Amino acid sequence: MTTAPRHFLDISALSREELRDILDEAHARKAARAGWPKAKRDEDAPLDGYALAMIFQKNSTRTRVSFEIGMRQLGGEAIILDAASTQLGRGETIEDTARVLSRMVDAVMIRANAHQDVVDFAMAASVPVINGLTDLSHPCQIIADLMTIEEWAGDITGKTIAWLGDGNNVCASFVHAAEKFDFSLRIATPQAYAPRAQEIAAAKAAGAKIETSFDAKAAIKGADVVVTDTWVSMGDTDKDARLAAFPPYAVDEAMMAHAAKDAVFLHCLPAHRGEEVTDTVMDGPQSAVWDEAENRIHAQKAILMWCLGKL
Repeated sequence: MTTAPRHFLDISALSREELRDILDEAHARKAARAGWPKAKRDEDAPLDGYALAMIFQKNSTRTRVSFEIGMRQLGGEAIILDAASTQLGRGETIEDTARVLSRMVDAVMIRANAHQDVVDFAMAASVPVINGLTDLSHPCQIIADLMTIEEWAGDITGKTIAWLGDGNNVCASFVHAAEKFDFSLRIATPQAYAPRAQEIAAAKAAGAKIETSFDAKAAIKGADVVVTDTWVSMGDTDKDARLAAFPPYAVDEAMMAHAAKDAVFLHCLPAHRGEEVTDTVMDGPQSAVWDEAENRIHAQKAILMWCLGKL
């Protein structure tokens, strides 16, 4: 009997133990490479002979480079596909593309517009499929974020994370993670940009400690970690409305002063400096954004290891 592939589509689909294994693997592989050249293979090269196809419907810097370098470090190969220049761009179905690539590569990462496209691709694929970003979630980013928090502040359990700004796909993945890792999540957004109520309700029903409000200062008060994201993301068509709604949620020195004294600042990047965050916070001593960006490599490697049955 053929074993069903291990897909990494949402944080909520994995168990607490599986996610902990992925995080521990990311920490261990980073530590083992300290001081090495970026493209040098890991000593064990566990994915020697494996190939990853990467499909991009949306532009990317961190996702593309981290997966490509991550596969190289693990001993494997990465193939980059621009969706517009493949048969997907000429009308081939998601399912047919999944079936073809499953015969040619060992895993597929998709950075997509619609979440349903990734779900449909995974249902038709016979190899692991990784969600590199969709309109509804960004699970790979959250593994890197949790890894960074643990590097700066210790075990994530019991921490308080404040999310300020747009209740977007990254926020949704933090909601999923709150259930699995037993941290408190406070979300402050404008009313029109609140996270999806059904996701909040489902996470709370599963035991997650989540508070939602429209008050940024109340959400950030005493928080161990402060997270924000761009106010206008790829595909958003209401730029003017967003730029009018979000200024009360901007993270500047005065806002950070409401958090814990040693609070850590995170941003998944790219940042619009002077909008959701100021230079003094981005470049300040509490900012972990550059570690967070680097940790995308180690997070992707651990995710790949889990998907391919190496953990």
